[in-house]
Amino acid sequence: MKKSTSGAPTNTKPTSVLPYQTPNLKEHYQIGKKLGQGQFGTTYLCVDRSDGRQYACKTIPKRKLICREDYEDVWREIQIMHHLSEHPNVVRIKGAYEDPVFVHLVMELCEGGELFDRIVQKGHYTERKAAQLIKTIVGVVEACHSLGVMHRDLKPENFLFANGDEDAALKATDFGLSVFYKPGDTFSDVVGSPYYVAPEVLRKLYGPEADVWSAGVILYILLSGVPPFWAETEAGIFKQILQEELDFVSEPWPIISESAKDLIRKMLNRNPKERLTAHQVLCHPWIVDDRVAPDRPLDSAVLSRLKQFSAMNKLKKMALRVIAESLSEEEIGGLKELFKMIDTDNSGTITFEELKEGLRRVGSELMESEIKSLMDAADIDNSGSIDYGEFLAATVHLNKMEREENLISAFSFFDKDGSGYITIDELQQACQDFGLSDVHLDEMIREIDQDNDGQIDYGEFAAMMRKGNGGIGRRTMRHSIKFNLGDAFRVADQ
Repeated sequence: MKKSTSGAPTNTKPTSVLPYQTPNLKEHYQIGKKLGQGQFGTTYLCVDRSDGRQYACKTIPKRKLICREDYEDVWREIQIMHHLSEHPNVVRIKGAYEDPVFVHLVMELCEGGELFDRIVQKGHYTERKAAQLIKTIVGVVEACHSLGVMHRDLKPENFLFANGDEDAALKATDFGLSVFYKPGDTFSDVVGSPYYVAPEVLRKLYGPEADVWSAGVILYILLSGVPPFWAETEAGIFKQILQEELDFVSEPWPIISESAKDLIRKMLNRNPKERLTAHQVLCHPWIVDDRVAPDRPLDSAVLSRLKQFSAMNKLKKMALRVIAESLSEEEIGGLKELFKMIDTDNSGTITFEELKEGLRRVGSELMESEIKSLMDAADIDNSGSIDYGEFLAATVHLNKMEREENLISAFSFFDKDGSGYITIDELQQACQDFGLSDVHLDEMIREIDQDNDGQIDYGEFAAMMRKGNGGIGRRTMRHSIKFNLGDAFRVADQ
């Protein structure tokens, strides 16, 4: 279904999508065979000339971008892919390039084909396998929603397998219709794909609940091989979506468990206020394996990053802030939107109450004392609130931090005299710049200074930045840094 734009195309059509110039794509990549064709762009195989690695390159002709909104949509797609880049089930973006004729998005290559093709090949899946797949799909939806993003075009064609193996990782792609949103925002443009579109989208008043409906349609198809609402024409499909009862009578539904049907009914509830949230879907008994049921749901992406940050030593926190402030607009655009989502009074700072409410909205069940600890950890200058720079430092994903060029620039920030070492005096100066007091500098240097020469060289600094996020003198976090930090919460704020 084609995207509708509000009003006539504006006359002030931009000339570029990216707010900066890029190198020529072909200087860095060799373009190969065509992999697929979408509404706006064509995807090609491409090979990195420097190391021979293969990627997918989505090439969008700028002549197809008719108006300003189309240019903004492509720029937003790039920002959203960076914003979600740490999720294991989202296709990772490597970079964006632009020339006078095209915009190119270079991203991870998934060679296993579309989920759609596997469904066609198999007919339908077993309940166990369908549960695994829908857990992945709704996990992506939950990550999107907790980071303030609505996908708006979930369908089996937009999920790719990493390779041809039966148990290959499944990854979401095509964020071309995705948008940033704040709680309470509603949308009216009718977008998506006919079989998967939620009834409230057709009524032109909807929010993120529409993604859960689309995932419910995918689950119905995984189990039965056919869509729940079907007709010969688009108008017929839409009429079914708005009115038709679910068919649980035809084959294979009589032999499918009541628990599976219960979940589908709750995901395909026509009232979005009564529909399960993505978080609730992941807690449904049919999804949760009783033998390994968690005591509590996994943390949202925001909360897990705050917990990571809280366990870092002061130097690492300061370095992260330096790195965060040097990142490009496309890499932090999503975090800027997330900050605005939590900063409900638009004051430019996040208060304790705003943080508590923001975490509650994404399914957090933390006690006030735990939230207070997170707040104190992120509030580097002890001002009583979290400003934008502090928020970026606390929520930027660690894969950004670990890039060599970012580590070098952060080291240079502290090494004021360019000697190749960070001395205790330079640390003292940095702490003053950041408004930090009562920091045990000698203890900080001792923790990082591997050769005991009383100062920190680049190798020692990089090792500290890359190693597990334990605080000084505290137990390190040995758990995965992604989504299972619940049991590993240690506040190491000196």
